[in-house]
Amino acid sequence: MYTLDDIRTIYEQPLLPLVLNAALVHQQHHKFGEVQISSLLSIKTGGCSEDCAYCPQAARYHTDVKVHALMQVDEVLEAAKNAKAGGASRFCMGAAWREVRDNRDFDRVLDMVKAVNRLEMEVCCTLGMLTESQAAKLADAGLYAYNHNVDTSESHYEHIITTRTYEDRLRTLGNVRKAGISVCSGGIIGMGETNEDRMGMLMTLANLPEHPESVPINVLVPVRGTTLAKSMKVPFYDLVRMIATARILMPNAAVRLSAGRLELSMAEQALCFMAGANSIFAGDKLLTTPNPEFNEDKQMFEILGLTSKAAFADVHKKGMVPATENESC
Repeated sequence: MYTLDDIRTIYEQPLLPLVLNAALVHQQHHKFGEVQISSLLSIKTGGCSEDCAYCPQAARYHTDVKVHALMQVDEVLEAAKNAKAGGASRFCMGAAWREVRDNRDFDRVLDMVKAVNRLEMEVCCTLGMLTESQAAKLADAGLYAYNHNVDTSESHYEHIITTRTYEDRLRTLGNVRKAGISVCSGGIIGMGETNEDRMGMLMTLANLPEHPESVPINVLVPVRGTTLAKSMKVPFYDLVRMIATARILMPNAAVRLSAGRLELSMAEQALCFMAGANSIFAGDKLLTTPNPEFNEDKQMFEILGLTSKAAFADVHKKGMVPATENESC
């Protein structure tokens, strides 16, 4: 188990030695320069009952986000096909729900998972809180990964969200793990937290019974109308420090360069990859916020000499059978 002092020893190194150490760890556990391309689609937008201070989809905030009901399966399948054609090997579907309910909407999501799974893409969902039985149903449908971020440290959490607890977050992650689904969990920097909070968030993730297979590091994109609309911009080097520390603490995880990437130059992204980031979201949006387009990323990959990671590469490496080949799915 890591202590805060353990993590501080890593996090507070001078930046260049920290990046070098992270790069060495990354090279030992991953193919250097190989980056997974994921695509994220909002399948149900807005109207959420939560009060997450950063989220423009909360019903209580007055933002430019338009409420859209749950999409149809054929619409989602078409989006997944386009994402695959653009180079994505993982397709993520997000619904603005506080929690999953056992109803026709959830049944439709299960059908979406099955349909996208047949494209031989890694299918990921982020739908809010899950029970054990709901996680099991998603696993049976062929879900590869489930995203449920802890967002920040336990001590700072109450300043960001009051409509659910930190324990609620961890309980959902446990239910996902019990179902045999890959865990995707990270957080957001730039929400008024201290460096200790940032280290605390990483400590939570690194001290889970098993490390998450994916750790998204998001930079807050302030949205007018939300509580955090006037937040100060996060210095780029703070992001690099978080990526490098996450890489050292969780060497086998995919560290995802997520929200906020649109603001980064190619050179800045290159330093993030050097520090251990090996996954990005491509496509014009991350749920409701802007994101670099596929063509921009294709050019970056060519210039930096990056290669895209194939779907299910980690499963095959471990000798497991991906859901697309599992007869029970």
